Amino acid sequence: MTPSVRFVKRLLDVLLAVVGITLSLPLYPVIAAAITLEAPGPVFFRQRRAGRLLRHSRGRCWFEHFEMLKFRTMREGADRERGAVIAEENDPRITKVGHLLRRTHLDELPQLFNVVRGDMSIIGPRPEQPQLIEHLSLAIPFFEERMRDVRPGITGLAQINLSYTGRPLPGSPVLAFCDALTNPFKIEDAEGALADDMRIKLLYDLAYTASLQNLWEFLRMELSILLRTPFVMLRGLGR
Repeated sequence: MTPSVRFVKRLLDVLLAVVGITLSLPLYPVIAAAITLEAPGPVFFRQRRAGRLLRHSRGRCWFEHFEMLKFRTMREGADRERGAVIAEENDPRITKVGHLLRRTHLDELPQLFNVVRGDMSIIGPRPEQPQLIEHLSLAIPFFEERMRDVRPGITGLAQINLSYTGRPLPGSPVLAFCDALTNPFKIEDAEGALADDMRIKLLYDLAYTASLQNLWEFLRMELSILLRTPFVMLRGLGR
């Protein structure tokens, strides 16, 4: 990421996050009441996520870790039942209110506070759990490179083009290449593996990070994602 892109991106992050928080705060009491009425417990859900991949002066690389904030969409304690896994379609742990929040992406509104704190960006690769990052990096070459010096985002190129796990949405142009991208070694009983979906997501994330090397390419990409995100939210896609 060039210095000019770094400066402009952080400036946009703070401005958009402050505006977003100001406009969305009236929704917080309504969402909080709906969550607690259906499934008593905390309104917010906090979970440790992997942030930027940074390089030490001696050459060693490591991930920043932070506590991501969301509205709770599952039963209290449901995340401890299965450990570090990605929520599936029709996951029984998700409440009715949770399904609505996830479908509209309203559960992610509290992440605007993560943006202000500098943990996340408005736009960037989706933050994953540290344990999943380790497993996926073993299965997918260069998977960790999607986060090199890039903060994870609330929305992003992959988020507006793919499902929650990375599966292509109906009508997506990437569907034509799925046979070559998924289960490349044709391992039996491996169809539908999470690593295959994440391999497709990696392509979008790397395309986004490549745009960060030029200010005008970055601005064009950033504007395109910002304009498309509301339509994805309204149509309930990406979940």
